[in-house]
Amino acid sequence: MADSSVKPEILAPAGSPEKLKYAIAYGADAVYLGGTGFGLRAAAANFDLPSMARAVEYAHRHGVRVYVTLNIFAHHRDIDALPPYIKELARLGVDAVIVSDLGVLSLVRELAPALKVHISTQANTTNWRTARLWETLGAGRIVLARELSLEEIGTMRDHVGVELEVFVHGAMCVSYSGRCLLSNYMTGRGANQGDCAQSCRWKYRLVEEKRPGEYFPFMEDDRGTYILSSRDLCLLEHLPGLVKAGVTSFKIEGRVKSIHYAAAITRVYRQALDAYWSDPENYSVRSEWLEEISKVSNREYTTGFITGLRPGETPPAYSIYRRPYTFVGVVLGYDRQRSMLLVEQRNRFARGETLEVLTPGRESFNLEVTEITDAEGNHLEAAPHPRQTVYLPWPGAVPQMSLLRRAEH
Repeated sequence: MADSSVKPEILAPAGSPEKLKYAIAYGADAVYLGGTGFGLRAAAANFDLPSMARAVEYAHRHGVRVYVTLNIFAHHRDIDALPPYIKELARLGVDAVIVSDLGVLSLVRELAPALKVHISTQANTTNWRTARLWETLGAGRIVLARELSLEEIGTMRDHVGVELEVFVHGAMCVSYSGRCLLSNYMTGRGANQGDCAQSCRWKYRLVEEKRPGEYFPFMEDDRGTYILSSRDLCLLEHLPGLVKAGVTSFKIEGRVKSIHYAAAITRVYRQALDAYWSDPENYSVRSEWLEEISKVSNREYTTGFITGLRPGETPPAYSIYRRPYTFVGVVLGYDRQRSMLLVEQRNRFARGETLEVLTPGRESFNLEVTEITDAEGNHLEAAPHPRQTVYLPWPGAVPQMSLLRRAEH
């Protein structure tokens, strides 16, 4: 494997303008986002051109790069509509576009030759000859298929000069690097056009064809089982190997997930990479990182295919959805005169509860909700309305963009 002397970037999801700001606050070097078309996450809030312009300006002001998804499998109508959009992205100064389609790649090279192109994981790049072809066609980076082992990634690095990006955390598709027709077949929503219904994550029960109406649960829990749904990826223990393999970018999946997810997971990988980079010989996965990633919604964790699959070994499917904590609010500021936090509620919380505070620059700590008041000073038993602004007593300032969450066990 080729050793890398360049520190990889932490690449975080930015499914909305708010998520972009939280990903940056919690340590991202780069973010990826989608416009209102041509990307593979129709369910994300996404960015129109004015909001994208603001996002690029904000990110660049904080020293963070912005990559925009153009990774649909394009039809004729898409090819006809793309040219003005590509030119506008170049004008806005985005740092790269992410494509999976040869026609889209050729359009970008023709219309915006200075715009850097990343090849999407949807392109299923699993061997160095394919990677080398993308390189000859003008790609500057390849987002490798999730199905590659660490050894295969190292071999890829030895054969090509382009940057390599690897998913290190988040949801994995039951199909090969996302090429799936299940959603289209069951709902009419095309996954490869950005509108996946995530049918693989629905709950299923077994029926025998001669016994219609008799549904047999798989023996996993009393709600059935997710027979197609993969576990979530977590490669914290393999960061050293990925660095040594010459990986340029550590990518976190999750544009449709919450700001709590974007903040917490970005912070963990920021801390992990920094810890390795400062003392590679003594790197180990810290218990507090594992505890933190367990607090966001997840489907059990797996290292996926990174160590390779032995003959007869089952891929990392069969998972149960878990949400051990509920994200309840964001810290907007601190009133020093009243010694109170200004909080915007996102889910209901009440007086007498204990909340945990996740901050961008400090260790997490607990906050006892002894009092809740509204803007007029009225005392409340709970913060009942979404986006309601309330005050909580606290003896010292807490950084803006800190998050409040409640344990549910």
